[in-house]
Amino acid sequence: MTISIHIIDAFTNVRFKGNPAAVCLPAAELSERQMQQIAAEMNLSETAFLLPCDDGSYSLRWFTPLSEVDLCGHATLASAHYLWENGKLGLQEPARFHTRSGLLGAERIRDGIRMDFPSEPVVQTAAPEELIHALGLIPRYVGRNRMDYLVEVDSEETVRSLRPDFALLARVDARGIIVTSRSQDYANNGVDFVSRAYFPSVGVNEDPVTGSAHCALAPYWQKKLRKDELRGYQASDRGGYVQLRTVGERVFITGQAVTVLKGIMAE
Repeated sequence: MTISIHIIDAFTNVRFKGNPAAVCLPAAELSERQMQQIAAEMNLSETAFLLPCDDGSYSLRWFTPLSEVDLCGHATLASAHYLWENGKLGLQEPARFHTRSGLLGAERIRDGIRMDFPSEPVVQTAAPEELIHALGLIPRYVGRNRMDYLVEVDSEETVRSLRPDFALLARVDARGIIVTSRSQDYANNGVDFVSRAYFPSVGVNEDPVTGSAHCALAPYWQKKLRKDELRGYQASDRGGYVQLRTVGERVFITGQAVTVLKGIMAE
């Protein structure tokens, strides 16, 4: 069976920045074991698997090197880019994905690709002891949604200088930990907030740019800054900018993508 695999950098318009995802469009449905094996071989934060549906939409599943996840933004962005770039969808045709988090959409706009995702607001909670010790700081705020913890710290400098204990962080009972602060330089770069995101429990110590994390970050900073439209920067080594607009229970996430590698898995 032929399996086409493309590696696409998401939330960037230049290669080797943003967050790389592998996008697979197999000729026939794969088993979960096969998808997990391919994702482990790719060894990227997520590998996306697409399967066409009769109505022109696609089934979409996401796997880290260790497990399947419920929601992934950058691999969805990469998947939509793949479909348009390879003529699977017309350039003006929206992409529709059936996922473990419901129906997700994407469309091409002037600024890039705009995705329609669920809002995942956090609720304030006590910080687990492992989280505090792993980060080595006292947070301003700790919240939790169905997937992750969100931790606000005192400054952008603190976000950028973090060196977590990943072994201890992996013991926190959550998919991941998002650390954020208000940006210190909005006047020059238009960035409202910065963040970093850690997912050691699913095999990704630090994710370069995490679309799904912004489903929590967008409503959080919308409330704090009283702005429906926001610009975030994820301050990993690769880095990436994310444009956000919150409308009710949806978050519209806009980014760009660029293909780095195209290949066929050997039979």
